[in-house]
Amino acid sequence: MDSHHFLETALVFLVATVIAVPLTKRFKLGSVLGYLLAGIVIGPKELGLVNDTAGVSTISEFGVVLMLFVIGLELSPQRLWVMRKQVFGTGLLQVLATSLVIGAAAYYLFGLTVNAATIVGGSLALSSTAFGLQILAERKEAGSRYGRQAFAILLFQDLAAIPLIAAVPLLASASGKHGFDLYAVLRTGGAIVAVMVGGRYLLRPVFRFVARTDSVEVSTATALLVVMGTAWLMEMVGLSSTLGAFLAGVLLADSEYRHELESHIEPFKGLLLGLFFISVGMSMDITLLFDQPQRVLMLVACLLLIKGALLWPLGRVVGGLDRRDALRLAVLLACGGEFAFVVLKLAREQDLITSEQHGLQVLAITLSMALTPLLVALLGRALGAKPKKTREFDTIVADSPRVIIAGYGRMGQIVARVLRAQGISFVALDHSVEQIDLVQRFGVQNNIFYGDPARPELLRAAQADQAEVFVLAVDDAEASLRTARVVRRIYPNLKIIARARNRQHVWRLMDLGVDMPVRETLYSSLKMTRQTLEAIGLSPEMAADHVERFRRQDAELLKRQYLVYDDDARIVQTTREALADLDQLFQADASPEAEREREKPTDVTPDDEDVTR
Repeated sequence: MDSHHFLETALVFLVATVIAVPLTKRFKLGSVLGYLLAGIVIGPKELGLVNDTAGVSTISEFGVVLMLFVIGLELSPQRLWVMRKQVFGTGLLQVLATSLVIGAAAYYLFGLTVNAATIVGGSLALSSTAFGLQILAERKEAGSRYGRQAFAILLFQDLAAIPLIAAVPLLASASGKHGFDLYAVLRTGGAIVAVMVGGRYLLRPVFRFVARTDSVEVSTATALLVVMGTAWLMEMVGLSSTLGAFLAGVLLADSEYRHELESHIEPFKGLLLGLFFISVGMSMDITLLFDQPQRVLMLVACLLLIKGALLWPLGRVVGGLDRRDALRLAVLLACGGEFAFVVLKLAREQDLITSEQHGLQVLAITLSMALTPLLVALLGRALGAKPKKTREFDTIVADSPRVIIAGYGRMGQIVARVLRAQGISFVALDHSVEQIDLVQRFGVQNNIFYGDPARPELLRAAQADQAEVFVLAVDDAEASLRTARVVRRIYPNLKIIARARNRQHVWRLMDLGVDMPVRETLYSSLKMTRQTLEAIGLSPEMAADHVERFRRQDAELLKRQYLVYDDDARIVQTTREALADLDQLFQADASPEAEREREKPTDVTPDDEDVTR
């Protein structure tokens, strides 16, 4: 390929990507579909802007290799052990059941051989990880029960894709005239063991040696060397290069270099993976949709219905989901996935399936992926908003608590831990069912109760009339103000120590009689400022002095602005005046007279010294 033709081809790819991918993401169809559409348009069967599909495919396959390496990096044994029930329970059953049903249909209804039907069933059992996780993130449902179950199933599918890819050449050799090749099986097992054992004892010393050079370029080159080396080794023994990349990733999943490796590989992976999907789109025979529309649409419908019908009972029985969540899970994961493109392409190259069968399946998978966001949106509208999990507040059994903590999140838990360590009795209240369940799973149950702290009956049950301090650590500003209003009205003598998100929240709490609420990021920001000043060369004493002066001046400004906080113009004016005052203060502090004054010996009391810390 001459340089002129190479630049022209690269330009076509970039223009098609820049146009197609933003459009599909704009309509929430995902970037994968954008790459496929771009490939269809510029491919030889449509506009014919790029005709060298074989050359593009050769380059783009390295993107799949890098993707498998990154997946291997993310599959640490600890992570799999934590999710073992969902991953190896529902995930395993889903892949096995779907593979068997679709494989049987391919064998009996479409006349495929046993080996070809096995590969087709396994590849179509996989769902789109990119689509599934993207839709969950957009709908803010990744943390829901069905979202966690979907993630576990997708994780097992990523795992299942590896032996499926490795099995393609074995099944292809077994279907040849010589029958089953025992030597190929032994060679496969031996290569895997050699890579796992050799990599475990060689890779970490290599990365440790490279890390001492402190060179980003050398680290990136080493990461690419590991990926390409294991991929090449697998190809030399007749296996898939992607299997070698995956094994290399698994070997480094628990190493201290995992995140650095992922950051080096990610840019190459994203670029080349997009090129892979473009090459898939270029090889798609879109004319099949017009020549055999009924057959294509039947394949799409069968794929969605079979996978959905199997996912629903698995979600209900094994996953423990209710009917609504099981239906959401079935619709989300019923489509085909990215790995199916990889497996089917390899199966076609090994002559397990014909070109027409490959084209029909790739087209059906693409259409199913395109329909998934629409089906999820329609189901969401049909089911409506999921009713919130409600229950009556817990029965509170406490012996005259001295402190009541409203909100058992980040700040509330720290307060509670210190109080518990000091033996000070307290009662903690939180209005989140999930937060209470999480705390109880970790065995922290004493004095932690579910309920809305703004409800008077809950405060009475918590014996707020006998408490000395009410710690308002609720993270939601409106809920915080509502609780403060109720506590101040019913228990006017109860001292309130409140958390505030920002200055406006502080002023509204001060309106309710709360003395100087604690801004949640102020003190951590001041500590970071002091460390920054010390890092650029200021002495610890000077840095602490500057930070303390700013803190006192900001506290005074907060009080002054409280008097006019409903007047935006006055707020801006007082802020400018405060900045000018602070600037003059620091300029005076930097004068020679002030420097000589600081150099004079002074007696520092422990209390004075503590102020600078």
